[in-house]
Amino acid sequence: MAAPKFAFLLLKLISVLPLLVTSFSADRPTDRRILVLLDDLSLKSSHSLFFSSLKSRGFDLDFKRADDPSIAVKRYGQYMYDGLILLSPSTDRFGGSLDMEGVLDFVDSGHDLIVAADANASDLIRNIAAECGVDFDEDPSAVVVDHSSYAVSETEGDHTLIAADDFIQSDVILGNKKIEAPVLFKGIGHSLNPGNSMVLKALSASSSSYSTNPSSKLSSQPPSLYGTAISLVSVVQARNAARIMISGSLDMFSNRLFRAGVQKSGSLNKYEKSGNEQFITELSKWIFHERGHLKAANLRHNKVGESEEPLMYRINDDLEFSVEIFEWSGSSWVPHVSKDVQVQFYMMSPYVLKTLSTNEKGLYHTSFKVPDVYGVFQFKVEYQKLGYTSLSLSKQIPVRPFKHNEYERFITTAFPYYGASFSMMAGFFIFSGVYLYNK
Repeated sequence: MAAPKFAFLLLKLISVLPLLVTSFSADRPTDRRILVLLDDLSLKSSHSLFFSSLKSRGFDLDFKRADDPSIAVKRYGQYMYDGLILLSPSTDRFGGSLDMEGVLDFVDSGHDLIVAADANASDLIRNIAAECGVDFDEDPSAVVVDHSSYAVSETEGDHTLIAADDFIQSDVILGNKKIEAPVLFKGIGHSLNPGNSMVLKALSASSSSYSTNPSSKLSSQPPSLYGTAISLVSVVQARNAARIMISGSLDMFSNRLFRAGVQKSGSLNKYEKSGNEQFITELSKWIFHERGHLKAANLRHNKVGESEEPLMYRINDDLEFSVEIFEWSGSSWVPHVSKDVQVQFYMMSPYVLKTLSTNEKGLYHTSFKVPDVYGVFQFKVEYQKLGYTSLSLSKQIPVRPFKHNEYERFITTAFPYYGASFSMMAGFFIFSGVYLYNK
């Protein structure tokens, strides 16, 4: 009986190996599998443009209802998916083995996450967002209202359909092509946790917006969220390179708003198509590491005029340092070109800080003199820039003083002391001769 059981387990392992082999890696961020959890499978058709965009870029989507009992993101200790999309704002509990801790562990393992909420957002979705540094309005019925920046082309007088155009200023996150048309947003707002420096506003509300329950009577209490403090869409890049997108609107991903024309109130500009498709598509490229993903290779150092790395340096040696940095373009690695990459020669504190020159083909290099201090140093490259994955490189090298036979035979600055010594010896002989032979 043991042999058939072993054969069955081996067959199961072989069946899952292709999923594990094609998973995301820092060296090959492509051929990725994404689990999409939906409140209703009808969202596959109502939000098909968003899903088709992902499929056209080579992603393999696995659709499941959020309460499907077969849900599992890990098998045999390995994650089967590289990204997770939660378009299930009203779900109180995930099916299968997935729960809030499982989602957070998924992100902690370096995987990416997209969360969409709406006015029916459950405590589960709110808690996941809170763990990522985003706090939705405490009023479960509150939505974002704006009497100045609403979309007049959709529903005249519906001030909950906002035409937002306050985007994050980053070509890495939103692409090089400017988003001309406003983005249509209908949903709930959130604020950023001031204690979390990793979370950023990707789409902000205008100064005239506020969060309230539109069906309730007027209240004397001011809204808890208002003005530009309201974030409509936020992004997070964790220290482990995992990326997260949190939106307060599920409709924002829908075909209806992708195709809708838009005219912002108070503006004469009318657009045949909203900016939703461009905004979501470009932002998803960044979330899934199709842009802004860096890798470093070939960190090298050597004495000037030599090619081999020494085991140690001597104080005041002249050395050369180089490293190669590449960026993923979505299909291949291309040279990353920047003028702000620096290297530190570090021991307790940086003794040397140099900005690296680049040949614009991925190679960064510089040269400097080893400081007149001996000990154990490190070459350190700490590169952190908005929208890019951070690079943290280090290489240890000892620095020794001069040996006793490596000093110069005669030191120029010591000539006065040499002169004083010889003049004293000469004076001693003269004095001795005068003293002994003088009558």
